[in-house]
Amino acid sequence: MSVSVLVPSHNHAPFVERTLRSIFKQTLSPKKLIVIDDGSKDESVEVIERVLRECPFDCSFIKRENRGLSATLNEGFAQTDGDYFAYLGSDDVWLPTFLEQRIELLQKRPRAVLAFGHAFLIDEADQIIDRTDTWTGFADGDMLPLLLRGMIFSSPSVVYRHTALAKHAWNENSILEDYELYLKLCADGEFALDSSVLCAWRQHSWNVSRDFSVMLDEWLAAQNRVADRLKISRAELDKIQAELRFNAALDFIRHGEKREAVRLMRENLSGAKSIRKVARTLFRLSIPTSLFQWNRQRKRIKAIEKYGKLNV
Repeated sequence: MSVSVLVPSHNHAPFVERTLRSIFKQTLSPKKLIVIDDGSKDESVEVIERVLRECPFDCSFIKRENRGLSATLNEGFAQTDGDYFAYLGSDDVWLPTFLEQRIELLQKRPRAVLAFGHAFLIDEADQIIDRTDTWTGFADGDMLPLLLRGMIFSSPSVVYRHTALAKHAWNENSILEDYELYLKLCADGEFALDSSVLCAWRQHSWNVSRDFSVMLDEWLAAQNRVADRLKISRAELDKIQAELRFNAALDFIRHGEKREAVRLMRENLSGAKSIRKVARTLFRLSIPTSLFQWNRQRKRIKAIEKYGKLNV
């Protein structure tokens, strides 16, 4: 039993040492660690070279021009073997038992193509500002219905079975690198849910996932590309996407983009599950954006007071 780990690095000089040392501290050591710097313009390369001198297991470092995250993931995975594969973004963190517990779960679930779970959300100072299990739920086994409705787990929480991942590749034309891959893997086997929170997903101003317009477009495009593989008819997909678009209106409202929210509601009323859902969304349109911002900041402060800093 062995696991290979990839760290795709890009302009995360303040965080990449923390990322690498969280891999060094794993109770189950990787067979190999591969780090690829994807054309960073900051001091990432210097930091990585210094820290990797202390790596306690086999490691390699590639630095090259920028090609994008999906191309970096495909390049790194092609250089691995073994039973399992995981990657950790150069600003994210694993808790010490992450690999051990996720792989133990996969060994117990031979039909599972990956193991995943919830994550802490941390800021630039390692303060825990939230955890994903406080605002969303995931399914053990069949995650497809939730994925199709925009409930997506974070990449640092995932360990893949190597043979399952070898059948696919990350779409290098997609901005959201993991979503389409998750949809494809749903056709191949189960997703094993681990209830333990074993990783931290860093949130800062340049997270692509904060741009809801981009996210929504990418979700819909990925679904269109993969629908035949998943045996989803056009009529069924239209229904799913109408619901997805209608529900996305709430995200646009929270971020002050009320004109786009109204458009999504008007064009996708068939996606509303009930009159109550429509009424609730209309009510939220009347709430000032400043109140959503205040509430978001209030929850952030409460989380920091409750959880403190990530201490690993």
